[in-house]
Amino acid sequence: MSRVRSAALSGVLTLSLLGLAACGSGSSDTEEGGQPLSSVTIEGKQGEEPKVTFDGRLDGSTEETDVLVEGDGETVADGDTVSANWWIGNGFTEKEAQSTYTKDGATQSVELSDEILPFLREAMIGHKVGDRVVLLTSAEEAYGESGNPTIGIGNKDAVLAVVDIMDRSETVPTLDGPQGEEKEPASWAPTLIEKDGVITGLDFTDAHKPTGKLIATTLVKGDGAKVKSGQTLTVDYLGQVYDAKQPFDESYSGEPAEFPIGVGQVIKGWDERLVGRTVGSRVILEIPPADGYGKTGNEQAGIKGTDTLFFVVDILKAS
Repeated sequence: MSRVRSAALSGVLTLSLLGLAACGSGSSDTEEGGQPLSSVTIEGKQGEEPKVTFDGRLDGSTEETDVLVEGDGETVADGDTVSANWWIGNGFTEKEAQSTYTKDGATQSVELSDEILPFLREAMIGHKVGDRVVLLTSAEEAYGESGNPTIGIGNKDAVLAVVDIMDRSETVPTLDGPQGEEKEPASWAPTLIEKDGVITGLDFTDAHKPTGKLIATTLVKGDGAKVKSGQTLTVDYLGQVYDAKQPFDESYSGEPAEFPIGVGQVIKGWDERLVGRTVGSRVILEIPPADGYGKTGNEQAGIKGTDTLFFVVDILKAS
């Protein structure tokens, strides 16, 4: 009968493979051979740090996987974002090498992409939320030819990982640009200036003079989900003061911007007019000083307290 065991389920956590405090000590190169996974005793509730008892050094030359606690949640797929915790032990020194568990039950979140360690992907993809998965493998398979000396795992050591899968969410893709139904913009709106398909500015020749009101017009009505207050938006944008010849800020020439929406982390005009829009939308905003930077303006951006701001915003993601 297998001595690998665990008990019950509860808790919440998440992953991060780098930057964690390391426990345990280094070990020198060792010969293969030793005990199988069944020689290890693992106790504790799912979601709480396990108590691991070794019965001799482990043999990681043949990979073994077992599910100690079976959850009843959704199955984890490649590309999902997963909340989990894990404990990693050195199968030669029989010591803890790394643990993400904290007393307050804090969690980290990780996207199951090619950027995380393969053995942790293997311990989660195809398993269910609520599972406690244990995996025994070699240091080379886990970390590469050199092992992971920073957490005390030599290149010939066995690696034992106990992983608790607490939650999952499907990865929301970031759009490359607006996606949805094109609309005729309002007659008051400035015209977009583009070069090679990239927005570079706003032309106010046919635009009306500012009214002092916060208004918006839709150029593309996105076919994605509605933006909710408290979500994090990913957008491309360009901002320009009314009748100015050049924008004061833009992201189209670089990387999209990310920020919380509807919670006071951006100017009021963005909070007021982007919440409720749909992902994939392109909108133009006219923002009076009261809904922008107020009477003080933004000296660093060259914005006076009397300036009306115009923005074109592409909503690429909401999560």
